[in-house]
Amino acid sequence: MSWTEIVIDVPLHQAEALSDALMEVGALSVSVEDADEGTDAERPLFGEPGMEPEQTAWEHSRVVALAPLEADHAALLAEAQALCEPPLQTAKLNYSLRSVADQDWVRLTQSQFEPIHIGKNIWVVPSWHDAPDPNALVLELDPGLAFGTGSHPTTRLCMEWLETHAPAGQSVLDYGCGSGILALVAKKLGAREVAGVDIDAQAIEAARHNSQRNGCEIDYFLPDDFTTAHPHTTFDVVVANILSSPLKLLAPMLCGRVTPGGRLVLSGVLARQADEVAAAYAPFMKMDVWAEREGWVALSGTLPDQPPTSDDATRA
Repeated sequence: MSWTEIVIDVPLHQAEALSDALMEVGALSVSVEDADEGTDAERPLFGEPGMEPEQTAWEHSRVVALAPLEADHAALLAEAQALCEPPLQTAKLNYSLRSVADQDWVRLTQSQFEPIHIGKNIWVVPSWHDAPDPNALVLELDPGLAFGTGSHPTTRLCMEWLETHAPAGQSVLDYGCGSGILALVAKKLGAREVAGVDIDAQAIEAARHNSQRNGCEIDYFLPDDFTTAHPHTTFDVVVANILSSPLKLLAPMLCGRVTPGGRLVLSGVLARQADEVAAAYAPFMKMDVWAEREGWVALSGTLPDQPPTSDDATRA
């Protein structure tokens, strides 16, 4: 089966309404693109990770609706216009059509995900590929709903830290575990006990599935379940790859989960945010930038046997 894309250039204030209307009248999908993409007028829309953009479309937006090849595309667009408020109802919308050829979409999607080499000896390999080096630390992991395939710089930073500081025989907590990729690395590096926590039930399900596929025994929890099961448990290594704002709020809890003399690793932090995140942890432990990649950093520190004094926190 083949399809047709209906491509309409509209101003910013009309993009959302037209998109909603097109879906209501039967478009298979609708996306909004920058009509100035590839020109000197192209402008980025999204800001800092974890923050909602101030605008949901571009000043010059391009609405792209997918429809069946045999549909009456002009009638579909007119019907969508009729659902909108003036002035869109009466506007003359110029549009063009683009054909979308039938393809093996599964094979096309799979071709976009190749094995990823991380650190010295780690490979993240989709299930439809063979491991380039079967003697390496191999994680079988398919792209899915949960964050963490090894492609993002923050995930790579944490994986490289774990490889450099192999937690053999130690206990590890992966807080904000997503797909469970960091928990899997820790377990395959010889960790004695590994637990993962995430606020997203889908992530917990995905992490459990990934652990089974990789032959790793790891316990995963939603936060309340974790607190109930492990009210006072501390870990030799705690890894949290989230974002700077929740990391700052979680500082007392995360530090409280580190065994004295144990280590804490944080990522999801932009380089310009490193000092403020470190300051949030200063009352408990000193955090330093361990490494930077593509504008992101990993912070690490060791929990002292005694809490830092107020002078220590001020110096940090």
